[in-house]
Amino acid sequence: MPEMTFREAVTQGLAEALDGDARVFMMGEDIGAYDGAYAVTRGFLAKYGPERIRDTPISESAVVGAGIGAAMGGLRPIVELMTINFSLLAMDQIVNHAAKVRSMSAGALHVPLLIRTVTGGGAGLGATHSQSLEGWYATVPGIKVAVPSTPADALGLLRTALRQEDPVLFCEHALLYSTRGEVPPGPYEVPFGQARMAREGTDVTLAAYGRMVHVALQAADELAKRNVRAEVIDLRTLRPLDVATVAASVRKTHRCLVVEEAWKTGAFGTYLAYRVQQEAFDSLDGPVAHLGGEDVPTPYARNLEQLAIPSAQSVLKTLEDSFGL
Repeated sequence: MPEMTFREAVTQGLAEALDGDARVFMMGEDIGAYDGAYAVTRGFLAKYGPERIRDTPISESAVVGAGIGAAMGGLRPIVELMTINFSLLAMDQIVNHAAKVRSMSAGALHVPLLIRTVTGGGAGLGATHSQSLEGWYATVPGIKVAVPSTPADALGLLRTALRQEDPVLFCEHALLYSTRGEVPPGPYEVPFGQARMAREGTDVTLAAYGRMVHVALQAADELAKRNVRAEVIDLRTLRPLDVATVAASVRKTHRCLVVEEAWKTGAFGTYLAYRVQQEAFDSLDGPVAHLGGEDVPTPYARNLEQLAIPSAQSVLKTLEDSFGL
């Protein structure tokens, strides 16, 4: 299979959408003349023109609001928010409008809006540019939340997202853009609500999403040196959430650790831990464990920032403390 970067996969998915449907257009800050803050839309303005690639003012509420209106009017807008941190300025539009139009209109109106945004820390950008807020949105009925970890899933989930009749928040981790991976040829899609077994194992289940899948895989490599076989489950989407695949894994391994970058207090992963404990209680050798980011604003200093974000080493320590592995 051919290889491509995560960035190239997203770019390909967006180009396919623009080429295949005249109703698709993009709006966002610096996506045109600047080629996108993360170079995902490089060359799009020249290829598709200013009617379909629209640079916007710095007003997230206006951008998302315009996207909602365009979607209700029959277009299929793709809105880019430079980081998920800035989505807070459009939370009313996302939570009170995009997510609720279909329900409050008794199904008469739909909002086929794709909101792309960048999540996560680790890039040394400080506390207000390094947050992982996707779990907040995953608690809102009416929104679907995708969190790809590989180029193959970035393209496959994006294709699925672009077919939805309801709003999708598509979260791309800032540190994954340059990662490479095999991408199947042909027009495949990755269904929402279907987790992926990233690594097979028998001794403990590590459930994660986004960049934390790579951290879990690094920890699994270290565990293998101790003759401990960890199974790694990539959630792929937070809403819909595939609890069944994680629970099935736990019935085999009898132990589970949920790993995520978001702050540990009130983290979405603790909800998954609760659901797994409900579904697979009789198979567990101990309580489901959870590892999240430290409850601090993300430090700017790199050495402190690394301590605030889960790493392979902190995964190993949590497994040792929780299960003696």
